[in-house]
Amino acid sequence: MAMKKKMIRYTVWFMIFLAVYLTYSLLKVRAGSSVSVKRPDTTLIGDTRKLHRHVKHLTVEIGSRSIREYDRIEETKEYIVDCLEAFGYVPGFQTFTYNRKKYSNIIASIKGAKLPGEIVIFGAHYDTASGTPGADDNASSVAVLLEIARALKDFSPDRTLKLIFFVVEEPPIFKSEQMGSYIYAKQAKERNENVTAMICLEMLGYYTNEKDGQTYPFPMMSRIYPSTPNFVAIVSNLNSRDLAEKVKNSLKATSRIPVEASTAFSFVPSIDFSDHQSFWKMGYPAVMITDTAFYRNPNYHTATDTIDTLDFDKMTDLLKGLIQAAKDLTDSSLP
Repeated sequence: MAMKKKMIRYTVWFMIFLAVYLTYSLLKVRAGSSVSVKRPDTTLIGDTRKLHRHVKHLTVEIGSRSIREYDRIEETKEYIVDCLEAFGYVPGFQTFTYNRKKYSNIIASIKGAKLPGEIVIFGAHYDTASGTPGADDNASSVAVLLEIARALKDFSPDRTLKLIFFVVEEPPIFKSEQMGSYIYAKQAKERNENVTAMICLEMLGYYTNEKDGQTYPFPMMSRIYPSTPNFVAIVSNLNSRDLAEKVKNSLKATSRIPVEASTAFSFVPSIDFSDHQSFWKMGYPAVMITDTAFYRNPNYHTATDTIDTLDFDKMTDLLKGLIQAAKDLTDSSLP
């Protein structure tokens, strides 16, 4: 009994320490100054210009796209659908009702030529937290996913590739069974879909060269991972560590952006803070690719999450790596 009480006491003290450290880390990021990489549109070329155009439309022309702004959710849906149709896709919709309103996941599919029953998913949510233009969270990922779709329109994969734009990920839906990604993953499980990989794109645009500008869930992680927030992270649970390694190899082979992969237990704070957790719940392998959100970006869920804080050069570099990752994960000849 005495040993049990001691263990409980140690656990309580550990949780208090962790809560204090997390609060300190987040306040440290919030107190930091935000970067600005704004530059004239005329200096943007190629994929960089295309990414910028998407983010500008979503954040400036539409603005906040939260569940409390249903018309803007619908306007965002129309924009994504228009883009996909212009690329040559026939988008599919998974529509459901929440609070007597209809919401839709948008799906662009490329059927596998050899193993059509094996499915690789790249996904990003297209809503925002209320009151924020959501440039990094999550227009950056929507823009990248749209450009992946453009680049792979004439690609013939061995496995089926699905590019899914998930609706309603942010609060008050966050981590609930009403999330668009949860509804998709649950129905996929019920249909016995063989999802071999799910790649969640979550905040891909914020990078700086500020030393010690990067924080982590645990203090010891800063001794293992970089302190300068100029890299992209691949986050996985234990069951998805092989997938994380494959994605890391694809990114490193074709992209100049530094890549860090982290495999962690489910109790690590924030490891499941996006759509990949819906797939984990159904037993599917999934990873999140992210700039680490509030562990580096002081604009997280605020009105200052604007287009001028995004590094479109790094986003373009990452785009190249993600296109390669999609090709590699759908290639049945690779291990």
